[in-house]
Formats: sequence, C-alpha cells, structure tokens
Amino acid sequence: MVIVMTAGASLKSISGVIKKINELGLKPHVSKGKERTIIGVIGRLTVEPEYFEGLPEVEKVILILSPFKLASREIKQENTVIRINGKGEVGGNHITIMAGPCAVESQEQILETALALKELGVKIIRGGAYKPRTSPYAFQGLEDKGLEYLEEVKRVTGLAVVTEVLSVEDVEKVSRVADILQVGARNMQNYPLLKALGKTDRPVLLKRGMMSTLEELLMSAEYILSNGNPRVILCERGIRTFEKYTRNTFDISAIPMLKKLSHLPVIADPSHGTGVRDLIIPVSKAALVAGADGLIVEVHPDPLSALSDGFQSLDLKDFARMMEELKSVSSILGRKL
Repeated sequence: MVIVMTAGASLKSISGVIKKINELGLKPHVSKGKERTIIGVIGRLTVEPEYFEGLPEVEKVILILSPFKLASREIKQENTVIRINGKGEVGGNHITIMAGPCAVESQEQILETALALKELGVKIIRGGAYKPRTSPYAFQGLEDKGLEYLEEVKRVTGLAVVTEVLSVEDVEKVSRVADILQVGARNMQNYPLLKALGKTDRPVLLKRGMMSTLEELLMSAEYILSNGNPRVILCERGIRTFEKYTRNTFDISAIPMLKKLSHLPVIADPSHGTGVRDLIIPVSKAALVAGADGLIVEVHPDPLSALSDGFQSLDLKDFARMMEELKSVSSILGRKL
C-alpha cells in the first residue's frame, strides 16, 4: 500500500500517518519527492485503504500489486540516485564506470592498476579480496591481506572501492574499507546476508543470480530495502543458457525492463556477462544504449598472468580504448561518462 500525501503536506500530518502505521504493527517507508511525500506501508495489511484516506492531508491510497514493494515504480516514480562517498553517483545523468581486476593478487598489482585507472578517469575500483570459486582448488583471494591492500589503494589514490562480501560475519569488516558492498551472483539469494546488508549504511551492488529471474532479483533487493538500506544498485551480469560460445548469455533486455519495473539504478557487467574479452567493448556500448547507469568491468595489467578470470579481462591499453569509445556513445545519449 502507498499513501500519497497532498503537495506541501505538513510534518505534523506526515508524522500522524506514520504513527498510525506503527500502531498497526506495520512498517512505514517514507519517500520525499520534489512535490509530494509518499509513504509505503510494508507488512500484512489488516485494514482497508479507507482507514488512511480519512487522515489529514492524505491525497490518495494506492494498493501495490507487484510482489516487490519498496523496489517498485509504484512506490517511487523518480529514479533513485546513489551517491558514492564523494566519488560521484550511480543513477543520475552520469554513467558510472567501476573497473579493476577480478581479484586482488598483490600489493603491486592492485596499486599499479588503481593508478592507471585513475589516470583514465575512473573513480571506483573493483577488486575481490574474498573470492567464491566453483573449484575449491582455484585461487580464493588474499582475504584479509587483500582487504588491507584495498585500504591502501584508497589512501594513496583516493579512489572508492567496490568489493564482494561473502558472509554475514564479514559485513562489518568489509564495510570499514569498501564504499560499495558487492553481493555476487552465487549469494543473490543468501537471505541472512541480504538482511545484514540492509542494516548497513553502505551502498549494495546486487548481482543477478546466474539462473535467476528479474522478479527474483528484485525480491532479493527487497530484503535489503525492507531492512532499512535504500541504497541498492542492481547488476545484470548474464545468465546461464545452452550457449557455449560465451560464458553466460548477457540479457540486454533485462536493463530496460528493470528500469521500467524499478526506480533502482541498474549497471551492467559485460565481463561476466560474456566471458569473452573481445565482446566486452561492444556489449558495454549496447548496455549503455539500453539504459544502463554504469558498467563494472574487469581490467588487469597482464590478463594472461591473472590468477582469476584473465580470459575476460581487458588490459590497460584496451580499457583506455574502451573509455574513448564510450565517451562518444555517452555523448550521443546526452549523458556524461
């Protein structure tokens, strides 16, 4: 249920509606737009809409039909814009680029990459300290040491950091370093983790599961939103199909559909989405044209020697070329890179 207040509704009237919601054992979610305040009512409803329609300065009450309440366009028409610790924003007119290696491999590797990316205009570096891998024998990341190296990168370069958190126990520790907490595809439906992330003040980058529908992705976002954290970034990273020429099938239609269904920002991961280095640049362009608010791309100084996902990583030269080509695309779209 959504309660739409009249234009310029007083704080007293808004507080009165919130009080009534709390008295019913429900949870209010307040969204202040440019003209009106909208209050979402979350929980199992035991009253009819008319219960709220008679309250002062309530313009109308709307029942939300979609299963994902807080993520839906029904509760918020304007696009959500998430500011990243003074390093730009995701969801506004700017196209946000997050780039870096799949995994932090050494102090030298991550610092070299960070300095090069900063020269190319990147403000957010990605890099995994903790790596969930299909094989138990594959490189699992440097873990705590990797987190230390990311903290040093922040201090030396001033770049913001996005890195994955794997468990509830690690949320607090990773939050001390990361400006954006990433939920990987394998953890998209790790509900205890999503609830814990809902209690943080860090933006959360939520990747679509490799076999998940868009509704399942949005319901996972709902876990984070309903636990108090409104700063969720959705990520299309490809889904598993019968195709063998690519690692995953990048669902380009997911981007405009998510933008239609939800007010949350959407970014694309062409590296995992294709798993093919030569496809990263063309698919990145397609994602921006489809409406993506940004990209998260794997970049490594020497992809052939990478300990993780080198086959789908750009080297610094190719990434520089990609940034130049994306500037042309963003200009046509009327957006800034």
